[in-house]
Amino acid sequence: MDLQQTRYSPQEIAALARRIDRPIVLVGMMGVGKSSVGKRLASLLNCDFVDADDEIERSAQMTIPEIFEAYGEAFFRDGERRVIARLMADNGGGCIVIATGGGAFINDETRALILDKAVTIWLDSDVDTLVERTARKDNRPLLKDGNPRETLTRLRETRRPFYAQAPIHILSGQGPHVQTINKVLQELSQWQ
Repeated sequence: MDLQQTRYSPQEIAALARRIDRPIVLVGMMGVGKSSVGKRLASLLNCDFVDADDEIERSAQMTIPEIFEAYGEAFFRDGERRVIARLMADNGGGCIVIATGGGAFINDETRALILDKAVTIWLDSDVDTLVERTARKDNRPLLKDGNPRETLTRLRETRRPFYAQAPIHILSGQGPHVQTINKVLQELSQWQ
């Protein structure tokens, strides 16, 4: 992402990055753009970026669908919590942006850890956007069976009260990610 696409100058972004003293953790539904936005945000802030799902797969030496199939969702969520805790602790005080899986923030322990130790940002989208984006990949265990629209609608409503605990809430629509990045930068600039 080019700095010229943001409404913030390189100096403003650098000053903002210096103020961030904890991990930035993106939470929200699958397909909302946590990884895409996270990579661009990390690049702008000159931070490391980590996708928690990628780290889980690397640690387990299995794909997430394989973990779900072999061990179930409860096992996966426990491993997810441990990986996120490690990522947040291992950043060495430097800036890091972490994209979590869609269900990570639902786990009470994971949510408490993230809320306590990170700048937590809920990226939110309407169901139509989620359906369109999740259809691009075939690695979503929770969408494997049934109607994806119905599943996403149900998950979104069930998870909303958990996501709403994040102090920063950003709507991510159909437009280019730079619009979402600008909203995130604006919220981060006001974060204390």
